[in-house]
Amino acid sequence: MDTALQHGAGPRYVHDALFFSSPDELAAGAVPFVREGLGAGDAVVVAASPATADVVREAVDGDPRVRVLARHGTYHRRTPSAVTSFQRLADDLSAAGTRRVRVVGETDFGRTERDWLEWQRYEAVVNDALGPWPLWGLCVFDTTRLPGQVLESVARTHPNVVADGSRGPNPRFVDPARYLAGMPVPVEPLQACAPRLAVDDVADPIGLRHAVAAELSAVRGPREVVEDFLLAVDEMTSNAIRHGLPPVGLRLWTSGERLVCTVSDSGPGLTDPFAGYGPAHGADLSRGGMGLWLARQLCDHVDITSGPGGVTVRLTTDLR
Repeated sequence: MDTALQHGAGPRYVHDALFFSSPDELAAGAVPFVREGLGAGDAVVVAASPATADVVREAVDGDPRVRVLARHGTYHRRTPSAVTSFQRLADDLSAAGTRRVRVVGETDFGRTERDWLEWQRYEAVVNDALGPWPLWGLCVFDTTRLPGQVLESVARTHPNVVADGSRGPNPRFVDPARYLAGMPVPVEPLQACAPRLAVDDVADPIGLRHAVAAELSAVRGPREVVEDFLLAVDEMTSNAIRHGLPPVGLRLWTSGERLVCTVSDSGPGLTDPFAGYGPAHGADLSRGGMGLWLARQLCDHVDITSGPGGVTVRLTTDLR
């Protein structure tokens, strides 16, 4: 049964997983999904690796109604942009008269364990962030290529699974908020070194910004990357001053490979595990609430830890 139709007048987000180890196994699971969508008048989109897209396209004899998108243009380098990309896709096709958009999607989890964690988080977040949109995602995962850590996370972040030609509830699915709360915060080796800049109690935010900018001016790396990082630091410092409790502290580390900054305050921290994957107040940007959302788009990694002593946001960007 189409579980999306249980939520009201229009369809809502459905999130399925398909594990495959061969082109035949991929086609057996994905092609019925595509053909059923075309038969129902849904828009059908493939956002996957070229190899996966070719399997799907050939299996439906190149049907022009199947739109193939470049994976890197949909799954952007940073996860909040990928969320926004799918929201816009659904909005655009809905405006053109489509009731539902089916997507055969294949996430690029990256090359490092740090990247894997970011996209594992994404797979949990989209259950909430895409909730109101008329999207039905069939996420496909190559078990011969992806590491075990990623495959394990996939099994816990998708409510439904397609296997042996049938679709059903995934017994291993974990509530997304609980899954996100249990994700580890990786150790950052650069933090074992003395910081380039340390401020224990921010009293002059403008002066602090100048001090951070001065340290970053000596960094060898793409200027736009460094400037984005500076803006993210500024946003997180402003957030801590505005919404946290004093004292607000900052630590900055730099190397030839990456930039790291922590901003801490003594407040209770963030209780929403989905924070920062969209503006806090939705489409009404005039109400603010964009600081963490911007930081997640400006930096490669944003890690948040909360405890009895307060909250710390760590920003990390690779100089690539």
